[in-house]
Amino acid sequence: MLLFAVIFINLALLSYTIGVWSEKRSGRLKPNHLAYFGLGLFFDTVGTTFMKFLADSSTLNLHGITGLIALVLMFFHTVWACYVLWKKKENQIKQFHTFSLFVWILWLVPYSIGVALSFIK
Repeated sequence: MLLFAVIFINLALLSYTIGVWSEKRSGRLKPNHLAYFGLGLFFDTVGTTFMKFLADSSTLNLHGITGLIALVLMFFHTVWACYVLWKKKENQIKQFHTFSLFVWILWLVPYSIGVALSFIK
């Protein structure tokens, strides 16, 4: 089960990174970026679910708290991207990458903690 958790979390990293940085490079939010955000959210949810099954206890630690916050932010980010594309407000479409980078950087916190913890055990 650990192997699947690691695979899905890394697929989340890959998908989310492609979505965020391709949006940044293009200078505007596009539907394909939204697809990568959605894939990243899906993979992260699946990977987190596997990790939850593997957890030694049900108490939240720093990794769990930051991971939950990041997952909620990813969900909000994806929903907000849908809204921005649906409303077609050019200013929001061009500025969305700022929010995307913020969420991506925050997502890297629990990812990095998880990687560090894997070396400790």
